[in-house]
Amino acid sequence: MSERQPDETIRIAVHGHEVMVYSFGSGPEVVFCLNGGPGLPCDYVRDSHSMLADHGYRVVAFDQLGCGKSDRPKDAALWTLERYVEEVEIVRNALGLGEVHLLGQSWGTWLGIEYALTYPDAFKTLILADGAANIPHLVTELERLRGALGSETVAMMQRHEAEGTIDHPEYKGAVDVLNYRHVCRLQVWPDAVQRSFSDWNMDPYMAIQGPNEFCYTGSIKDWNRVDDLHKITQPALVMCGLHDELTPACSRLIHQALPDSRIKVFPNSSHLPFWEEPEPYFATLRNFLDLHRGPK
Repeated sequence: MSERQPDETIRIAVHGHEVMVYSFGSGPEVVFCLNGGPGLPCDYVRDSHSMLADHGYRVVAFDQLGCGKSDRPKDAALWTLERYVEEVEIVRNALGLGEVHLLGQSWGTWLGIEYALTYPDAFKTLILADGAANIPHLVTELERLRGALGSETVAMMQRHEAEGTIDHPEYKGAVDVLNYRHVCRLQVWPDAVQRSFSDWNMDPYMAIQGPNEFCYTGSIKDWNRVDDLHKITQPALVMCGLHDELTPACSRLIHQALPDSRIKVFPNSSHLPFWEEPEPYFATLRNFLDLHRGPK
């Protein structure tokens, strides 16, 4: 998948700071992308989903505050889910996007769900890829996944987490194995993925999530919106990889709670099916989007 240059880059003011927005294509049908992280540049979602511009959609993605080409303030009070929700709404209004096809991936699904519940008239469809709506349930799933490494490895990881020595090579080695199994199973990670992951701002990540993908200690750790998902009545598409760190069980909870949703699990993918299995992923996404073109 070759890198496509945005048709526009726009800096937008958000409560005294600026975020960088990337826009591809034109037209009234907007796919508004909320990438994972937090603290992760949007390259890996932006560069993959920009292909939708060839099919009549305007694709908009942005570097959330604290990452990529957006401002990187050091104020820890900024790193909250609620503030990021307001940031999404400011960007949507500043660009005059109207009702969007809202696409959230990973952390972007938590952000997307919270945004959808806060601004129920801002979107015409909701796409939730590789996500979860119940963090305590997700934590039990992550414990199950790392249990496959064996009891001694799990005990080692728990010891380092308890003692605050997660920089130890043996702990990092176990996380590397889990990342290969459950984040991206490609032998060589695509350039856009490497760019995003190598430029991760750990300040918002630590504040909201925790030290790594398999350890939730931040402010999101008790977040659970499953019982509120019935309020989201727009058509929804839920997707994940069979080997996803945010497991099919997490996606199933979302699918079952949304009144009008369909679900797709990609059998040869983990957390990045748009890179691991791009053809079936984008066929599924385009079929859903095409079905819901036009007025809501």
